[in-house]
Formats: sequence, C-alpha cells, structure tokens
Amino acid sequence: MSIELKLRLGLSGTQMGILLSAPIITGALLRLPIGILCERYSSKVLFVIQMFVVVPPLFLLPAVDSFGGYLIVGLLIGISGVSFTIGIRYLTDWFKSTEQGTAMGVFGAGNAGAAISLIVVPYINDVWGWHYIGPTYSILVLITCLAFWFIAPNAPHYQSNAKPKDFAFFTKPLKQAKVWRFGLYYYFVFGSFLALILWLPQYYVNAYTLPFNQAMALTLLFVISSSMARAAGGWFADRFGARNVNWSVFWICLICLFFLSYPPTTMTIHGVDKDVNLSIELNVWIFTLLLLIIGLAQGFGRASVYKLINDYYPEQMGSVGGLVAMLGALGGCTLPVLFGLAVDWVGVYSACFMLLYGVLAVCMLLMHLAIKRERYMQRVANAKQFNFLDQDE
Repeated sequence: MSIELKLRLGLSGTQMGILLSAPIITGALLRLPIGILCERYSSKVLFVIQMFVVVPPLFLLPAVDSFGGYLIVGLLIGISGVSFTIGIRYLTDWFKSTEQGTAMGVFGAGNAGAAISLIVVPYINDVWGWHYIGPTYSILVLITCLAFWFIAPNAPHYQSNAKPKDFAFFTKPLKQAKVWRFGLYYYFVFGSFLALILWLPQYYVNAYTLPFNQAMALTLLFVISSSMARAAGGWFADRFGARNVNWSVFWICLICLFFLSYPPTTMTIHGVDKDVNLSIELNVWIFTLLLLIIGLAQGFGRASVYKLINDYYPEQMGSVGGLVAMLGALGGCTLPVLFGLAVDWVGVYSACFMLLYGVLAVCMLLMHLAIKRERYMQRVANAKQFNFLDQDE
C-alpha cells in the first residue's frame, strides 16, 4: 500500500519510513510485557485477545485519510507482532525437552506468511482495489481467531493445576548477561531477516537495475526459503545441540557476507609488457545464491536460538523469550535505518552487508568468549569436586 499512500498523501521519504516502521515498533516493544503476562495467564486466551484486537484497525483501514490516522492504525496493527511470543509460550507446554526445537521450528515457519502476503496483497489490489486489503485481512484474522478459540485445546492439566510463581521468578533471568547475549544473536538472525525483506527490493533495483516485479520475486524467494528452513533448524538443534547449530550458522553467514560486502572493483595491474585490467563483481545470480544461503542459515539460527533459550530457561520461556524476541524485532526497525546511513557514508550499495558483517562478528566474539568462560567454570567446578588435597589419607 505504501506506493499508493505516498502518492495520495504526498508523503516524504522520512514520513514513509516512519509509517512503515510503526507496526514493527509496536510489535517489538510489546513482546516483553506480553511474554511476562503469558507466565501468569492463559496463553490461549491472550492469543485470542491479540487476534481480536487486530481486527478493527484492519477493517477500518479504508476509512483513514491522513498521515496521523495511518500512523495510529499502523501502531495498532503492530500488536500482531506479539503472536510469536504468545505462541511459543503456548507451545512449550506440550512437548518434551528433546522435541522443543522441532516444535518451535515448525511453529516459527509461520514467518512464511510474510511471503504469502507478497503474493496475496497484489492480487487483492488488482481484482478489487487497494481499499479492500485491510477488510480482507480482518476477515481472515477473525476466522482464524474463532477457529483457534473453538478448536485449540487448553493448557495441559498439570500446568493449570501448578502453583503459580511470583513475577520475580520470571523476571530475574532478564538481568543476566546471557539472556541479552541471546537477544543479540536473535538481533542478527531475525532482525536482519526483517530488515532485508524491506531492503532487498530497492537493492536489486539500484545495484542491478532489475525491474521492480523481478526484484520482488527474488525477495519472495529469500523469504520463503528462510522461513521454511526454520522447521529443519529446530530438528537439527534437537539432534545436534542448539549451540553447535548456532555456531555453524554464524560461520556460514560470515563467509557469505564477506563476499557480499565486496563492492564492484576494477583494478589495473601494470605488467612487464602491458597493463592487465581486472574486474571483480558479483553478478545478480551469484548474489542471489549467497543471499539464499544466508536466508537458509538464518532460518536455522532463529530456531536454534529459541532452543538455546529453552535449554537454559525452560520455565521462563514467556519472559526470556519475550525479551529476546523484542530485541530481535527491534533489528527490523533499526537495521534499515543503519543500512541507509552506511550506504550514504561509505558510498557503495554493499555497505549494508559490511554492517551486517560487523554485527555478526560481534555476535561470534561474544559467543566464543562465553563458551570459553563456561568451559573454564566447568573445569573449576570439577577441580573443586574432585580435589584430592581435601581427601583424608
């Protein structure tokens, strides 16, 4: 809808950026408080309320005719962003620890809804007009809300009879550096995924002069592959360990980002008899292949991060998962802005991938230091436990 709105309201680039980021901001900031509420109240009820609250702003979308009105509606629609946090908390009650990664991975494959929307929305626009986009989605959300309310089971019996814990039990882990480190990992694997969805169409148009429809099709391929890979990533995290999967994902992305960061370059080598001109540039198909590899790796990474959270904080998936999800979603707001600043400052289109390379390098450094410290603490604990100097002769 942004193209139509920009023409109708005469919006500037800054206003358009604010409008597009409004739903992401709401969805990001609400994930933590909603995650904490999920620890005390029924996740199913909260899920139904969340879907029902999104219906009115979608239905009333055609009646809005001002920038302020669209901004308010965008903020309200952004409440849909907390669905992942609620769904994860609802889901974890049903599966054993060895199955959590696969279960959350399959649930997280719902990110493919973004890809489906890239297909459905233009179709609605062409057949009925852009005014019907909001009402059509409001009907679909309402049907889903009612179906979930009547069909989805309530929480397991043993959970409903458990003695409720106080809020301090759920908020205490939020002070630990480990949780914020997980949030940084998710900032890369999920935040950069959101940012690339917004950034890739214009990147293809500007850097490779592709038609807009072709740029959208290649972006759609990136979204679908990355979303569906999440289910496989959860299974791998269950079988081979979340940390191993995460570390492998980071290395794969680091290698791909190194090549994507390299700008088109022409060099002249002065030889003995003549000059040799050397041109280095990724064509659009190699670029797309590297991008798809990153997308697949990020799908694995999003699943492994949440499996990692479940390994350490199985009883605080709502609060800890909410904070990590919030930090990841904030990447979808901040990284597109940082992409623009990086391109303006460096002066090459690939500067956005240079920035991601830096973010990933920080993630890997922190992960390496954390693993090193954890192994050291394990050795110290073992030394204390089996200290022969304390044994009686």
